[in-house]
Amino acid sequence: MDIVMEFLETEQLRWSWQVFLIVLATLTVHFVAARVLRRIEKRLETTDKVWDDALAHAAKTPVSIFILVMGLTWAVSIGNNYIESALFSAANLGLVRQLTVVLLFVMCLTRFISIVEHRFVDDVEFAKKRWGKEFDVTTVSALAKLTRLAVAITGILVVLPTLGIEITALLAFGGVGGIAVGFAAKDLLANFFGGLTIYMDRPFVIGEWIRSPDREIEGTVERIGWRLTVVRTFDKRPLYIPNAVFTTISLENPSRMLNRRIRETIGVRYEDADKLEAIVSEVKEMLMNHPDIDNTQTLMVNFDKYAASALEFFIYTFTKTTNWVEFHAVKQDVLFKIVEIVLAHGAEFAFPTTTIDGLDPSMFADNQDAETPATAAARKAPVTKPEAVSKKESGNAR
Repeated sequence: MDIVMEFLETEQLRWSWQVFLIVLATLTVHFVAARVLRRIEKRLETTDKVWDDALAHAAKTPVSIFILVMGLTWAVSIGNNYIESALFSAANLGLVRQLTVVLLFVMCLTRFISIVEHRFVDDVEFAKKRWGKEFDVTTVSALAKLTRLAVAITGILVVLPTLGIEITALLAFGGVGGIAVGFAAKDLLANFFGGLTIYMDRPFVIGEWIRSPDREIEGTVERIGWRLTVVRTFDKRPLYIPNAVFTTISLENPSRMLNRRIRETIGVRYEDADKLEAIVSEVKEMLMNHPDIDNTQTLMVNFDKYAASALEFFIYTFTKTTNWVEFHAVKQDVLFKIVEIVLAHGAEFAFPTTTIDGLDPSMFADNQDAETPATAAARKAPVTKPEAVSKKESGNAR
């Protein structure tokens, strides 16, 4: 009993109770704050504004961490008054608080920028409803990356003096070592400026189909990063391309084509030469009246040349659609209509044939009944009937 009373009267018990109460209060405040922030977030999600619910969602985690860090450092400072450890000194705890505030502020801004970027880029229906238009994915992504980078650099510049690192000395070191770092990271810098060139010149944006005649590059752009651009090929494989490559190659962007071209050559028989002019005229009229053919573009249907086995004419026209699937449906319809026109005029399509002139067909007619020596020998040869085989031999045969 005396030992218990002595323990209750010790200073260790008193500061232990203080630490316990502080920790309990911190956890309670953390729990209440989390519930309140969750309610605020749900309430703000019902509004049409982007910024309020994005800010509430971005601040929820940093506020929770801030409460925990402040409460725990307070409890540690109470305990350090009795423990007197250099690790938990007031200066170190103050440094932890300062770093926590700066880092959580950077975290909150970064999360806020990412959420807003998601709203503008991924939530297309929300963007149409809120602003009546879709935002360019590449521009929004570039602005978001630049803003996050600016926030991160600002946070670093604020943290360095707190840690006792002079910015002027760091800049001086950077001036001396910048050349060495530049040579070591020249590829990284080339890709960085290549990505910057893509954002500025905009030869393509996310979601467009690109191809390069110089390299085996063809597919849909999925992501444009600071170092790599991700292209999804048509066999669904990801292709990771360093941004520096795009500064040295020729690039096609079929997604920005205005029309798709139909260019075909059709051949009819030489026997149907008298029908060719009417066929060509009707095919041209069909194309001019076709609802999916763009008559404002070049439209040509002309007799082209005397080929080896056919009289060839060509069609050269453009469809209104640029969609790959729809284009082939329109092209198929045009080709079927050409088949109908050719057959309607009693003509036929040509294919490679060989005609032999100078032979008299009657010589083949006169000799078709003549008996050859081989035929006569076969006629005179004895015939062995199946009945000539004995039953015994048949049985052995089985």
